[in-house]
Amino acid sequence: MATLHHSPFCPHSRFVRLVMAEMGMEPHLVEERPWERRDEFLMMNPAGTTPVLVEEGGLAVPGSGVIAEYLDETRGLGLSGIRLLPESPAARVEVRRLLDWFLQKFDQEVTGYLVTEKIHKRFMTSQYGGGPPDMNAIRAARSNVRYHLKYIGYLISRRNWLAGGSLTYADLAAAAHLSCVDYLGDVPWDEDEMARNWYARVKSRPSFRSLLADRVAGMAPADHYADLDF
Repeated sequence: MATLHHSPFCPHSRFVRLVMAEMGMEPHLVEERPWERRDEFLMMNPAGTTPVLVEEGGLAVPGSGVIAEYLDETRGLGLSGIRLLPESPAARVEVRRLLDWFLQKFDQEVTGYLVTEKIHKRFMTSQYGGGPPDMNAIRAARSNVRYHLKYIGYLISRRNWLAGGSLTYADLAAAAHLSCVDYLGDVPWDEDEMARNWYARVKSRPSFRSLLADRVAGMAPADHYADLDF
């Protein structure tokens, strides 16, 4: 059994958990607090970030994008017609473009701020950067999420899924990030019905169940968080 070193509300970890669930994989989960920079964890990934996938033979695969590519190379062919990274080069370009959008741009402009300020700082000591949330960062993230939501709505108004006709890594990456923001109640779903309906489709999938069961100690999720129909 593969082991996934993750943080429950790290959106990159959530993306890989979704991917593995869609592939029928049930990894052993090991929770990490990346800010503590545990020596054993740093040996697997010197960058000190989650997630890291460790195969039974000991191979450590760090980073959500690298893990996604690795899983496609090692397990993707077994998915046949539902491959999460399409076979055609042009389709792969679009999926990878959107992966970069959500794993990098969305993270830097929205999720990174909100998860750090509203969740992680609650558990960090002052030594690791804990303390009260930076409200300027939170306000910036709440503003930024609006145009990302509109972009999702724009894509879905022209396609069945974000990158085309079928579910791909792009949908799982976007939904993983939005799930963190949604837990905190910071997604203005009433501003884009197309985006909301797309997210409802993704979070209704069996692969999403374990994510919806996650909870932050002392912080309840938004009322609609686990409601599949909002």
